[in-house]
Amino acid sequence: QVLLVESGGGLVQAGGSLRLSCAASGRTSSSYAMGWFRQAPGKEREFVASISWSGGNTYYEDSVKGRFTISRDNAKNTVYLQMSSLKPEDTAVYYCAADGSRWYRASQADFRSWGQGTQVTVSS
Repeated sequence: QVLLVESGGGLVQAGGSLRLSCAASGRTSSSYAMGWFRQAPGKEREFVASISWSGGNTYYEDSVKGRFTISRDNAKNTVYLQMSSLKPEDTAVYYCAADGSRWYRASQADFRSWGQGTQVTVSS
């Protein structure tokens, strides 16, 4: 079992930046894809970004392209999501996902381990 703990969420004004971190422990492996998803109030959880096991390949949801950057440090078993130019519509609980079978066009079903989520609130 992989334990994922997210951090870095908070309240930020529109146009601001935040960096989310997700530390993995337990039966960790760098051989799997990792990703970030989010769930806004009253909406279903949606894909945000994913990264291959090596970190050399990334994939983003269209609305965050050019504003968010996903990266990983396998030596620290940690994945990051750098979020810039934040908008009120980015407000959501952000979830880290691991043990992914793929990174390209990934979906929730492709990941086996999930964190508890961290709240990101962007004020206008």
